[in-house]
Amino acid sequence: MKKFLMSLAMLALAGPAWAQSEEAHWFTTLQNIDPGEFTLLVIIGIVLFVILILLVLMIYLMSFMVTVLKKENPELEHEPSWWDKFNERFITGKMDEVGGEAEQEKLMSDHSYDGITELDNFMPPWLQWVFVGSIVVAAVYFVNYTVLGYGLTGVEEYEEELRIEAIAAEARMATMVASIDETNVTVDESSGGLGAGKSIFETNCAACHAADGGGGVGPNLTDTYWLHGGDIKDVFTVVKYGVVAKGMVPWEDLLTPQEIQQVSSYILSLQGSSPANPKEPQGELYSPEAAPDLSPPAETDSTAVVAVL
Repeated sequence: MKKFLMSLAMLALAGPAWAQSEEAHWFTTLQNIDPGEFTLLVIIGIVLFVILILLVLMIYLMSFMVTVLKKENPELEHEPSWWDKFNERFITGKMDEVGGEAEQEKLMSDHSYDGITELDNFMPPWLQWVFVGSIVVAAVYFVNYTVLGYGLTGVEEYEEELRIEAIAAEARMATMVASIDETNVTVDESSGGLGAGKSIFETNCAACHAADGGGGVGPNLTDTYWLHGGDIKDVFTVVKYGVVAKGMVPWEDLLTPQEIQQVSSYILSLQGSSPANPKEPQGELYSPEAAPDLSPPAETDSTAVVAVL
């Protein structure tokens, strides 16, 4: 009885430690549970707690009854308790005592290899049940995955995890792309990004800036002179909001944030090239090292902030 109560106490003490290690996981799971499911879990928890209390009370009453019976019948005092019987039958077992040296040598005679002898050790019942259980589980596993074809194999589980992660990566990428603006945009130097930016530029910007960026109605984009800054954030702002007063239309309703980033990155890639008919420089000489880190004001008029390239 004391051993059983100590085991219960150890399990109760180990529970909080295990829960603490899984705190983040359980907290996230509970956040995704609707009120109806949470109420059902609470009810199930209360029922299990009541069942545990009843089991403890039942064990206590059984121990009390055994004590009373032993007092009324002194001949039962030396009889093993139900726990001792259970422990001997299912946990520790009862090992037959080995006699003298002759009997020991007889037991070890069949276990001699290369001069090394070993005793046929006693296997406790709990280990026997574990061994039998492992065989049963292995048989069920083999039939389920090999014969019937149910369930996912290790390779199939890995491929499924890769598929789920690919979907999650696409969702994260879509969120990141949608959040691109003039405050966090960076230069996209990938071949795919520059290729997409070139296509957008030739379709929408070449009419004013020439196909090679040399300028026409709009300024030359291949030199180092800029009217409103030559940083990626400055170019992104101009393309996004435009300058209606000077003929530069805003593209934020026609292009996605990623497309604006791509065309802005392509425009910056034109610097240092040699256009066929370059337009004279306009604006001020832009130096990346000396460029100030200017953040846009909280409330501005797009036509007053942005300008043509």
